[in-house]
Amino acid sequence: MTTRWPLVVAIWAAGLGVAAQYGKISVIFDRLPELYPDAGAAISFTISMVGIMGILLGLVAGMFVAAFGYRRSMVWALWIGAAMSAVQALHPSFELFLLSRFVEGLSHLGVVVAAPTLMAALSSNRDRGLAMTLWSTFFGVAFTLLAWFGLPLVQRFGLLSLFAAHALIMAGLALWLGAALGNVAVPPRVAMPRLRALPGLHLPIYRSPWKVAPAAGWLFYTCCFVAVLTVIPPYIAADMRSFVLGAMPLASIATSMTLGVFLLRHIEAVKLVQMGFLLCALGVVWLWLLPGDPLACIALAGAMGLVQGGSFAAIPQLNSSDHARSQSSGVQAQAGNLGNSIGTPLMVLALGLAGFSGLMESCCCCSWVALACTCFWRDSAARCKGSRPGPWKARGNHKIWQVFAGM
Repeated sequence: MTTRWPLVVAIWAAGLGVAAQYGKISVIFDRLPELYPDAGAAISFTISMVGIMGILLGLVAGMFVAAFGYRRSMVWALWIGAAMSAVQALHPSFELFLLSRFVEGLSHLGVVVAAPTLMAALSSNRDRGLAMTLWSTFFGVAFTLLAWFGLPLVQRFGLLSLFAAHALIMAGLALWLGAALGNVAVPPRVAMPRLRALPGLHLPIYRSPWKVAPAAGWLFYTCCFVAVLTVIPPYIAADMRSFVLGAMPLASIATSMTLGVFLLRHIEAVKLVQMGFLLCALGVVWLWLLPGDPLACIALAGAMGLVQGGSFAAIPQLNSSDHARSQSSGVQAQAGNLGNSIGTPLMVLALGLAGFSGLMESCCCCSWVALACTCFWRDSAARCKGSRPGPWKARGNHKIWQVFAGM
């Protein structure tokens, strides 16, 4: 099978669109009171509302996407996102704005569950790791594009112009993918789960080490990455702050797309995640010793890039069927939204209780706990009868990994 790169890139572009559902609020968050001056502290819900849907329905989404159809889920999710952005561009009441953000969470969830499965299905065994690593960059790339193009748009045409532009982009993506995926063989649909059976379906999925392992590390990655970008800036020298904050997501992407892709051809994705967390712990210690050091900040973000690429690549490596991959993507989406929601409050709490040392201790603990969790699930998979499902096997020996951890 030959990888269908134009379609893979098109699906990745859809990921940029749904990542912007978070980013479009983050980049103008300090100016949102201009639109809703009476919102007060409730203005923070404009960000978390999207994640709530993912926390509540992340795993269920994997089941319904597999039943509703991956192509159909992707296209309809994009249309829903376009509609909600259009509503936001009309400057609705704050309550309606929050409701639109909640519904936007459904759009976000539909894409982040369907897209990795479709990308894996459209990729050859050799290129699947590269395709999943490309997918893992969608958040960082979206935030960078919003900083480069979204903020100038807002400065020239006002806050509502960003929502209008996003609505047009999402509608364009829906039309593009609706046409591009029309004649593509997609994973077969499965039976629609009954609502009363959903609670009983969760336990078998969470008991599967192959489906849970990618999410185990992703929870701690999302808990730390956005939080670090939010809390660290005051400790960076003012004249270097903008450069470092722009360079950190780019460093993460660059590491993931270069060193991460290279290592995925030689070691398993779960081992790459473990290596990334080990390097994250070392990066945190460096930053702890030199608070706000630009090179330490960028190095820490680069180490996190190995985690992001390995986490997504682990899904098709550990799960051979498209249905199992969609369930694993659902668990990962649930874990990611949970990490995004609790990470910043936890880091702010640690900072308030114990200062910068408390922040660094929390980040270091997250790295080591994540390393322990991924080791546990990997060992559980090895002990399961029949070993790991799926044909993937790394080429070459594993000495690269053994130098770092010897596991």
